[in-house]
Amino acid sequence: MSMRITPALDDFHTPNTDTENQNTIIPDIMIELPRSSSSGAFIGLRFMLSSMLTRIHAGYFRISLSLCWETLLWKTLLDPTNNETKFLHHVPQMIYRPVLIFLWSFALLVLVLLSLLYLLKCFFRFNLVKGEFLHHVGVNYLFAPWISWLILLESHPFIAPKHVGFKALWWVFAVPVIVLDVKIYGQWFTKGKRLLTAVANPTSHLSVIGNLVGARAAAKMGWQEVSVCLFSLGMVHYLVLFVTLYQRLSGSDRLPAMLRPVFFLFFAAPSMASLAWASITGSFDTASKMLFFFSLFLFTSLICRPTLFKKSMRKFNVAWWAYSYPVTLLALASTRYAKEVKGKVPHTIMLILSSLSILVIIALLLSTALYSKMLLPDEDPSLTAKLPKQSSRIV
Repeated sequence: MSMRITPALDDFHTPNTDTENQNTIIPDIMIELPRSSSSGAFIGLRFMLSSMLTRIHAGYFRISLSLCWETLLWKTLLDPTNNETKFLHHVPQMIYRPVLIFLWSFALLVLVLLSLLYLLKCFFRFNLVKGEFLHHVGVNYLFAPWISWLILLESHPFIAPKHVGFKALWWVFAVPVIVLDVKIYGQWFTKGKRLLTAVANPTSHLSVIGNLVGARAAAKMGWQEVSVCLFSLGMVHYLVLFVTLYQRLSGSDRLPAMLRPVFFLFFAAPSMASLAWASITGSFDTASKMLFFFSLFLFTSLICRPTLFKKSMRKFNVAWWAYSYPVTLLALASTRYAKEVKGKVPHTIMLILSSLSILVIIALLLSTALYSKMLLPDEDPSLTAKLPKQSSRIV
């Protein structure tokens, strides 16, 4: 590739006569530039990566949460010791074992990809990560990657909870949850602008779920004291959070319409609590049943109000993935309930919720593939939603 450059007239001698003017020729300078198609591709790739790091946020770990919990559900359904799902055990092992490995590997691939992208964002866009931490919605999704890793660890097809690798990885993934607990829970009752009544929203349930997931995994490893500690930490703050959200002390909505799918987290927390307590006690006792029935009631209350989610369904957003993992958690709790309480009704509830969970995640995978161009919008409501002005009276 060549480029012709004509220098300025001032750089040359100005002729004094007409003859001299006719004989003066302004030279052309030819500069040969190297052809480099790879450099253009590199610039394009760099721009695309920069744009992706700017737009991606911790809320995208909703996808990994859904996939990891769905994998755990399939592992539970295919468990040979679960008599309530014995109809699935007629499937040859050579078929369902590869299916379970495929689901786990796919969830691992998505989680690793999201983790790498967010790690790059921490290095190159740290100011945006700091903005998420200071945002009343975005900060709660900082629990999501660690919850995803804990669930993926628990759903591993071959590693048992007693394995030394399981225990080592539990510490790697559980410690960040505890660190976030200390920071966020401390802000709830010490900082004026970060008080619970000022920042509480349905995504705050993720901090509770993180503790309960850690408690369940610790109970499976035989760490009774650790599991009780994490369970008590999560449940005490859940009670305070639920009362705060139930009373709507600020008197106004805290989330834009696009984020209303996160209302499903209302029944995700008690579902996870029932599973965690069952792992701690070794049986799905009365307390676990109470939590399961409560989550089932909240789920029924939400699905009976479809108009609440009407606006959020007009345009695809990654927030849609908030529909999946709470339903899967409820399905997991129903399998534990059906295993403890024999009968047609528990078995039917388990089948309905498990089927619904599978249908929801299939629909979300298809929607994400179909609307992939809308997956990274310029402005995401998860980070643009502002805190409402505090009212001086209690509504």
